[in-house]
Amino acid sequence: MQSLGLSLTLGAVAGLADYLGGVLLVRRSPSARALRYFVALGAGFMLAAAVLEMIPEGVGINPHWAPLLILVGYCGVHLLEHTLVPHFHFGEETHHHEFVSAKTSYSVLLGLATHTFFDGIAIGSGFVLSHWLGWVIFIAVFLHKLPEGFTVASVMLASGRGSRAALNSAMILGATTLAGVLVINLRPEWVRAGLPLSAGVTIYVAATDLVPEVNREPGIRMALVFFAGVATFFLLKLLAPG
Repeated sequence: MQSLGLSLTLGAVAGLADYLGGVLLVRRSPSARALRYFVALGAGFMLAAAVLEMIPEGVGINPHWAPLLILVGYCGVHLLEHTLVPHFHFGEETHHHEFVSAKTSYSVLLGLATHTFFDGIAIGSGFVLSHWLGWVIFIAVFLHKLPEGFTVASVMLASGRGSRAALNSAMILGATTLAGVLVINLRPEWVRAGLPLSAGVTIYVAATDLVPEVNREPGIRMALVFFAGVATFFLLKLLAPG
């Protein structure tokens, strides 16, 4: 019961970060560069967490099917983004010539909501197995939540929707995150599929969605922030009890 309460609480915190990203966009408070620092840090931490924790744990609990499920998670998001969801960037995306219809904006919302649902699956799966893994996955998820909410809200505004639609879209992402946590807590046996699938999704988001954003910034500073994300993972692992 303690793990259930903690995973649901942290799922709600991650979901609120999605909403906060939308609020920040509507109020125009963060800079594009500040958002990209979050992206770089989150990408490094997510990649390390997925490769060094989520994949080994997934293979450990489901050695026969885990490799295939990891691939399915990766390819599933790739298919979704290139069929239902047009190309978008994490961060501010207010190019009106790219986002002009409600259909396009809702396609982006659907794609991101699918991803955030697996964010919740990942958090819930981690806490089913251990508090350490749950916390690691939560941090990995949390670090990219602000840019995620910022993105979906900016797409809504760029498609001609108002501030209310922008904030509602960010709230939907938060709700689907919490829904993913709840699903795994209601059916903990699904962790054998949920953790490998969410590992594939995490690798895709880190390496295919977020790293290109890091690479768009000239100079070495953003790359160093990415490696700081990787180093943060190792620091947490070093400090973790046991």
